[in-house]
Amino acid sequence: MEPESQNLKTAPPLTLGRFHISEDYGFLLPNPLKKLPDHYRPWMEIASRLPHLIGSHQLRAQVNEMPLLNCQFLTGYREQRLAHLVLTFITMGYVWQDGEAQPKEVLPRTLALPLVEVSRNLGLPPILLHSDLVLANWATRNPGRPLEIRNLDPIFLFPGGESLRGFILVTVLVEKAAVPGIKALVQAVNAVLLPSPDSLLQALQRLRISIQDITRALGQMHDYVDPDIFYSVIRIFFSGWKDNPAMPAGLLYEGVSKEPLNYSGASAAQSSVLHAFDEFLGVRHSKESADFLHRMRDYMPPSHRAFIEEIHSAPSLRDHILSSGNSELLTAHNQCVEALAALRSYHLAMVTKYLITAAPKAKGRRTSHLPGPPQALEDRGTGGTAVVRFLKSVRDKTLEAILHQSG
Repeated sequence: MEPESQNLKTAPPLTLGRFHISEDYGFLLPNPLKKLPDHYRPWMEIASRLPHLIGSHQLRAQVNEMPLLNCQFLTGYREQRLAHLVLTFITMGYVWQDGEAQPKEVLPRTLALPLVEVSRNLGLPPILLHSDLVLANWATRNPGRPLEIRNLDPIFLFPGGESLRGFILVTVLVEKAAVPGIKALVQAVNAVLLPSPDSLLQALQRLRISIQDITRALGQMHDYVDPDIFYSVIRIFFSGWKDNPAMPAGLLYEGVSKEPLNYSGASAAQSSVLHAFDEFLGVRHSKESADFLHRMRDYMPPSHRAFIEEIHSAPSLRDHILSSGNSELLTAHNQCVEALAALRSYHLAMVTKYLITAAPKAKGRRTSHLPGPPQALEDRGTGGTAVVRFLKSVRDKTLEAILHQSG
């Protein structure tokens, strides 16, 4: 086995830069652009007025008059990401403007063609993603001040007012809280390769603290997001056209395909954070959950997906700790696993509040001119899963990653 350990020592150290992940912002797009070149003003004018256009049922008419614009004037990655954000926001509003009883099942070519072109350039599906709604949809009011709710704004919104603003920005802060944890993964993988028990122990302690900080950041949902508004007004705009009874055939992208296409809606499962933590800590989910989670990786920026795969293919942390006989490392690893399970329990309680408990209330009263709650997704996440069963399963499987010292 000697030569193999020599090879490990000469393996290049893992870095975030290789995967276009920011040392300061993690998976968030650093300082996203807010404006496209003037050629794309028709898109920007519609996207910036979405809450009004949807509320007044004028969006579809506006989109139907939109010119077909050429994507060749988009230069660079950040403009492409902003174009994807703009076009997917318009798409969700267009499909769901009149609620799930009257979805638009054909996306007009003036929207479908540029959306699909930009999506192909980025290696992303042509639907609103977590990487649009959250990772590329934030701006600081004062760049010199810290990232906190008071100093942040979303770039684009649907109907949902302050609750939607809160939902997006709290999720931005969750991603920001994960940054030390992502850096700890890199430190830990490199520490196993060296090997350096002291560096590994420090990395595991940093990971645990980051997971606990993520849980605290998530807790701000209770302060900023009204469950009734989230359920009744906001959630439909994240809904996709795969595993959704309201759109069983999918969505026809005019000029792109002769057959309708099926894509899942935006979902927390599209965040790369917990995927990376699971791979690192050796969490193994049930087949049904794992299949869904792996499918969600196709909804992530390709470089983030590659980072998760890199963590997966790194030497096993579990085997390293068990063979080392180091009880400090074993304890630190288990504290990370317990913190991750606690985060998932907290998320489960939150989903219960915002989806399951809010559902009967929403049925009791319809809100005005807005589309209304999606009945077809009653007990399902916007990604299309039976959400409570799924979240309980991933939480329980997380705890199975606890290590026990043999002998």
